[in-house]
Amino acid sequence: MGQTTIVMVFVAALGLASMAGFGASKLSGQESDEPTTVESVDLERYVGLWYEIAKIPNRFQKKCASGTTAFYSIRDDGNIDVVNRCLDADGEIVRAVGMAKVEDAETNARLKVSFVNVLGIRLFWGDYWIIGLDENYEYAVVGHPKRDYGWILARSPALSSDTLEKIDSLLRDQGYSPEDFVSTLQDTES
Repeated sequence: MGQTTIVMVFVAALGLASMAGFGASKLSGQESDEPTTVESVDLERYVGLWYEIAKIPNRFQKKCASGTTAFYSIRDDGNIDVVNRCLDADGEIVRAVGMAKVEDAETNARLKVSFVNVLGIRLFWGDYWIIGLDENYEYAVVGHPKRDYGWILARSPALSSDTLEKIDSLLRDQGYSPEDFVSTLQDTES
C-alpha cells in the first residue's frame, strides 16, 4: 500500500466514468443536489484505454505530472479490472491496479472502485459516477456524489474545443465549476 497504490486510486475513479448517453437522467434514490448519472452504460463499449483530459486536483494523483491513462477490462466475475498509469516529474511510470464493481446494475453508471487489496480483500471503496458519456464512447465525464472529485476522459489524448465547450456546459449543469478542472499534459505527438 505504497504511494503507487494511492496514486492509482485516482485513476480507478477516472476509468469508470463514462458509460452512457451524454444526456443524463435522474436515477431513483439520488439526492436532488447530487450529480445525475447517464441513463445507461454499455460496459463492453466502455472498457479499454482512456486518456485523462482534465481533473479536479486530488491528493492521490499528486505524483502524476503527465500522461495519465486508465485501462479497464471486464473480469470473468463481471467486475472490472482497473490499471491507472501516469508519469511522475522524473518521467518514471507510476501504476495503480484496482477493481471496480457496478453499484447500479440497471444503468451501470454508478460504480465503486478500490485500489487497496489486503490478502484478497478489497478495502476503501470510492464512488465513481458516470455523469456524461458521448454516444460513440469517445469521451466520458466522471463525477462524485459530493462533487469532491471529477475527471474528463477521452479515447484520444486531446479533444476539440467544441467538445470541451459541450463538456463545460455539462459540468455547469451538473453543479461543477469547469474552472476547477485542470488540464492533464498528454503526449499528442504519438
